[in-house]
Amino acid sequence: MRAAKPDMRVAVIEFPGSNCQEETRRALEAAGVGADIVRWNEDPARLAAYGGFVLPAGFSYQDRVRAGALAAKDTVMDVVSEAAGEGRPVLGICNGCQILLEAGLVPGLHPGRVEMALAPNVREGGRAFYCRWVFVRHTAAPGRCLLAEDYGEGEVWPVPIAHAEGRFTTETAGLVDELVRNDQIVFRYSDAGGDVRSTPDVNPNGSVEDIAGLCNPGGNVLALMPHPERAAWLRQVPEADLSPWAERRARAAGDAPAMDEEGPGRRLFRAFLGGMG
Repeated sequence: MRAAKPDMRVAVIEFPGSNCQEETRRALEAAGVGADIVRWNEDPARLAAYGGFVLPAGFSYQDRVRAGALAAKDTVMDVVSEAAGEGRPVLGICNGCQILLEAGLVPGLHPGRVEMALAPNVREGGRAFYCRWVFVRHTAAPGRCLLAEDYGEGEVWPVPIAHAEGRFTTETAGLVDELVRNDQIVFRYSDAGGDVRSTPDVNPNGSVEDIAGLCNPGGNVLALMPHPERAAWLRQVPEADLSPWAERRARAAGDAPAMDEEGPGRRLFRAFLGGMG
C-alpha cells in the first residue's frame, strides 16, 4: 500500500557502483522534496511505499555487459516499473538513464522492450569519457513531461555531462520519427542561444536527433544523460558559459548566501512535489 500523500518521499536507489546518490538526495531536499537513499536489495514492500524514484548516476555493476544492463534486471526495477505504470514520477540520471532504457521503461512504446540503446560516444576523436558543461534546450510542449513542467518552452539551460556511453541510438526503423510525433524528446543538446544542431561542439556524443533527455509516452518517466544534481546550486555554474546563469553566478561572487541559491537543474527535482499525487 502506498503511503499517504503527506508522508510521500522519493527513493534514490543505490545500486552496486552508484556514486551520485548523496548529491542527488541533497538536490531533492534543497528543492523541498523528502528523500531517502535506498539500497537496491531493500524489501520491495518498503520501496513500493515511495511516491517517486530517482535512479542516480554512477557505474552500476561496473558497467559490465553494457552500462545499466545488469541493474535493469534487478528485482527493484519491478517495483519501479509498477510505480511508473501507476503514473508516479521516475527520473534516471546518466547511469540511471541507461538503466531506464535497458529496462524498457523509456521510450516505452512497448513497455518492457529494449527499443533504444545508449551507445559509446563517437565525437572528438573517437570513444572517450566526456566530462564538461553543455547546454540543453527544452524541446517538448509545455506540460508534456511531468518532471520538466517548470521549464519554459524552448528554454535553454547549462548542465554538466559525464559519460562514455551517452549516445541515444536505435536500430528500429521509424522509432525516432514516432518519438518526434509523440513529442517524447524532452531535452536536446543546443548551443547557448538555443540552436539545436549535430555538430561536435553542441552534441558531444553524436546522439540521434540530438537527444539529451527522453520521456515515456505517459510523460512521468524521464531518462536524462546530463547531471542536473551537479547544477542544482548557483555556485556550481561556471562563470564562462555565456548564459544568463553565468552572469548571475558572476554577480554572486563573494556572497555566500547568493551562491547557494537555486541553479538551473533544481527545477527537475522540485517537480516531484507536484507529481506525487
